[in-house]
Amino acid sequence: MALVQMNFESEYLQSNHEISVILPDKPRSLTPAQFYGSGKKYPVVWLLHGTFGDHSDWIRKSNVELYACERDVIVVSVSALNSDYLNWKDFSIGYNMWDYLTEELMPLVYNWFPASSKREDNFIAGLSMGGSGAIQYAVGHPDKFAAAAILSNAPVNVHKLYDEQGNFQGSERQATMVKNAGGFEAFLNSHANVWDKLPEFIRLPQHPSLYFTVGKNDFLYDRYVEFKAYAKEIGLDAVFEEYDGFTHEWRFWDMTIEKAFDFFGLPKKGAGNPF
Repeated sequence: MALVQMNFESEYLQSNHEISVILPDKPRSLTPAQFYGSGKKYPVVWLLHGTFGDHSDWIRKSNVELYACERDVIVVSVSALNSDYLNWKDFSIGYNMWDYLTEELMPLVYNWFPASSKREDNFIAGLSMGGSGAIQYAVGHPDKFAAAAILSNAPVNVHKLYDEQGNFQGSERQATMVKNAGGFEAFLNSHANVWDKLPEFIRLPQHPSLYFTVGKNDFLYDRYVEFKAYAKEIGLDAVFEEYDGFTHEWRFWDMTIEKAFDFFGLPKKGAGNPF
């Protein structure tokens, strides 16, 4: 594959920003003029990192470049700080990560790279915080993605963040997210509240297919189990897979991102001569 590491000034993040883009290799059976001049557009997988990560995580810590090469797919890996893939208007001079992906990065990729903008050719996946981002984008922009893979995470029942006396029961991180949204009522209406948006999501004539997976020793396993029960209750048609012996770790994410590519329906090239 060809690996592009790109630095550019982002309007929505109001800073210089880096992404990694994996592009299909030229088959040895074609001349450069034939391959690069073909005008072919490729499917795109948008890859989201977890907390403390950046655009390089998936490239450095998994075999995603190999998996992309086998399937002739473009992979775009972003950098999102620890934003939870939300807009943070009071961070620095403004950091609008939620809007950035769809309003800035997608137009850039579709117009500067041989990437298909068709909904049926676009997929999103992420691990941990990136898993939360993936389901937020799938539910918030069902017209842009054919499928989403949520690795080692699941939507949270936000109504449990407060007890009957009005005392906050969530984590410090969740408290910050509520404050950033402008209070709990605003948070309930925000992109982060996937839990409440799913009943309407499943009534759409067409929505992204969803794949959830987690290791049974993961500290977020109980969250996943609660959500799986809720999904059954509301009639959400999704694929759920749990694996023994895995925690919150890269060996698990490397294994399951390949399974996500299978779930997305991205076929491998012929085993005889992939080039």
